[in-house]
Amino acid sequence: MSLEPVIAQPTVQTERFDLRPLRQSDTGLIAYYMGDKRLAEMTKNILHPLPPGATEAYVARAMAPVRTEDVWAMDGTKADGPEVMGVISLERLDRNQSEVSYWVAPAFWNTGLASDAVRALIDANPMGSETMFASVFQENLASARVLTNSGFEYIGDAEAFSVSRNAKVATWTYLRKLR
Repeated sequence: MSLEPVIAQPTVQTERFDLRPLRQSDTGLIAYYMGDKRLAEMTKNILHPLPPGATEAYVARAMAPVRTEDVWAMDGTKADGPEVMGVISLERLDRNQSEVSYWVAPAFWNTGLASDAVRALIDANPMGSETMFASVFQENLASARVLTNSGFEYIGDAEAFSVSRNAKVATWTYLRKLR
């Protein structure tokens, strides 16, 4: 029997919204947003159509005390917005590195929400990472701008499998040194 450490996940506050750990009550809004084909096709891991139970499983994994990825809701209630406007996550990698991923609900596209969330997570650096990585599909120019405007540097092309498209998609990979 091994004892895995329970990982505490902080809340990160900004003027417009808070990045807070997911909670069970987020399931409905997350399912609604993830069910949008436009959103699913810009991610690697969101199926479309969204199968029953997928959102519940996603939230349960995000709330598990032992996990390799921390997921935060972009919660706009402090500015009279919805409890979930998108999500952002950090996956623990070896050698004190992490990978940032995010999606924003289509209703909040082109509002600066993703840029603010990425910058807030960089500033907080809750995992104490020395380096953060990220990748975006090459046709997702808005997400590429979010990363470059947040200080990420392009390091190369690759490809990733998109489950909603059932195909490999060309990506751009970025990194940001934090120390």
